[in-house]
Amino acid sequence: MKKKQIDIITMGCSKNLVDSEVLMKQFEANGYQCTHDAENPDGEIAVINTCGFIETAKMESIKVILDFVEAKKEGRLKKLFVMGCLSQRYKDELEKEIPEVDKFYGKFNYKQLLNDLGKAEIKSCNGQRILTTPSHYAYIKISEGCDRNCAYCAIPLMTGKHISRPKDEILQEIRDLVAQGVKEFQVIAQELTYYGEDLDGKRHLTELIDEMSDIKGVEWIRLHYAYPNQFPMDLLEIISSKDNVCKYLDIALQHISDNVLGRMRRNITKQETMELISKIREEVPGIHLRTTLMVGFPGETEADFQELVDFVKWARFERMGAFIYSEEEGTYSAEHYHDDISTKVKQKRLDQLMDVQQQISEEIEAAKIGKTMKVIIDRKEDQFYIGRTEFCSPEVDPEVLVSSPDKPLDIGTFYQVEITDSTEFDLFGVVVS
Repeated sequence: MKKKQIDIITMGCSKNLVDSEVLMKQFEANGYQCTHDAENPDGEIAVINTCGFIETAKMESIKVILDFVEAKKEGRLKKLFVMGCLSQRYKDELEKEIPEVDKFYGKFNYKQLLNDLGKAEIKSCNGQRILTTPSHYAYIKISEGCDRNCAYCAIPLMTGKHISRPKDEILQEIRDLVAQGVKEFQVIAQELTYYGEDLDGKRHLTELIDEMSDIKGVEWIRLHYAYPNQFPMDLLEIISSKDNVCKYLDIALQHISDNVLGRMRRNITKQETMELISKIREEVPGIHLRTTLMVGFPGETEADFQELVDFVKWARFERMGAFIYSEEEGTYSAEHYHDDISTKVKQKRLDQLMDVQQQISEEIEAAKIGKTMKVIIDRKEDQFYIGRTEFCSPEVDPEVLVSSPDKPLDIGTFYQVEITDSTEFDLFGVVVS
C-alpha cells in the first residue's frame, strides 16, 4: 500500500472520464500521486467513478466496488470513496447495502471529497485536468445533463437539466490543451445539439464548432452524441467545409418503427429520420455515421424489429452499436409499460441485428483497400503501430494496424497510410509519407 497515492477507476462514458481527470488535477495539486485504471492498484485510497446507464453497467460498477471493499477488508486499502452516476441515483441504498465504503458522492459534488480528506480545493486548478488519454487527444465536455424525455432513459434522473458551459471557457480550454500538445478533440455531451439553449434561448453548437476549428493547432474535431429531432442543419456546412472537423457524426437513433419511436417518446418519425440521414449524406459526402439502436423495447413486435433490420440495411451505417432494453426504475417506460419481451428474444434480436451490421461494416472497410488515408498513431503493439483515421473515434471504432518495420513512427503524429487489407472492424496499412 503506497501512502499519498490515490487510485481512480472510471466506469462508463467519456463524460465520466473528464470528471475523473478534473479530480486528479486537484488531488495532485494537494500532494497526492494518482493512478488511473491501474491494472494493480496499490494506493492507500481508491475512488470509483461509477456508471448507472443500464443494468449491465450498474452491475459492473457494483462488482468493482465490492472488489475494492474486499481489498479494504484485507488491509490492502485504507479509504474507499464512490462517486458518479450510480452513486448519484442510489446513494441511500448503497450506503445501507455497502457500509464499508467510506463515503458516497453524487455526480456533481465529488470535489467535496477534497474537504473530507482535509484538503482544500485549489481554485487555480479549476478547469484543468490530468489527461488520462494519450497526450495527443482529449475529450471536451461542452454541457452536462439532458432536457429530453425519452421513455427508457434514466440519465436525466441522474444528471438533471441540460447545463451548457460558457463558450469562452470551452475555447480557452481548447487553447490550453493545444499548448500542451493536444491535436485531436472529441467533443462530447449528453445532447450536443442543445448547446447554448439554457444560456440565451438559442442553440450555438454550429457557432462553437466553427470557432473551435479556427484555433491554430486543432487538427481534428469529432462530434459525439447528437439527437436527430431538431438537428441543426447548418452544422453540416461546417463539417463539410472545415478540413479539421472530421467527417464523422455520432447520432443516436434508437429505432425506426413509428410504433416504437412513439412509445419511446423520441419526437421523430421514420420518414423524418430517413430524410435526415439522406440530407446528412448529401451535404457531407463520405461522412461516417455512428449510431446506437435498441432492441426489445416494450411493445416491439416482430414486424417492428424486421423494420429495424431493413432500416439498417438501407442506412448502411459505418459505425453502429446496439443494446438490449433494460427497465430502469423511475423512467416513463418503467411506470407505463410492461417489459413484455423475454431475455431470450431480446438477445436473439440483438444477435441478428449485429450480424447484419457486421456484414455491412466488412464491406465498408474493404472498400478502403488501395486508398491512402491520413492516420494518427495512438500506440505500438507488438509489430504494429495502432492508429485511426478521421472516421474513427478512440476505443469504440475500427483501428488501423500500420506496419513500418524499417522506420519507427512517432506516437501522436499524422501519417499518410495506404490501406492494404481489412477485416470487418480493422484496417491494415503501410506508411507512404
